[in-house]
Amino acid sequence: MPMQYTRLTQPLVRVDGVLQPATWGEALARAADGFRAVVERQGPQAFGLFSCSKATNEVNYLAQKFARQVIGSNNVDSCNRT
Repeated sequence: MPMQYTRLTQPLVRVDGVLQPATWGEALARAADGFRAVVERQGPQAFGLFSCSKATNEVNYLAQKFARQVIGSNNVDSCNRT
């Protein structure tokens, strides 16, 4: 019998090793804190971003702008070779 998957309806964050429901604000703040910690500890070149080649040009443009202007990293790939 195949496994049944359910769609996530809210963000989850890890607390003491266990995923717990969170608000969008909390989840986004944790993600931003993680990005900031990596950049502070290891520099902006430690950050890399993969964007989907099936996304629109506008989404890929925003992703590369975020990586380059906000983070300060040129490590961006949209996998357009496939």
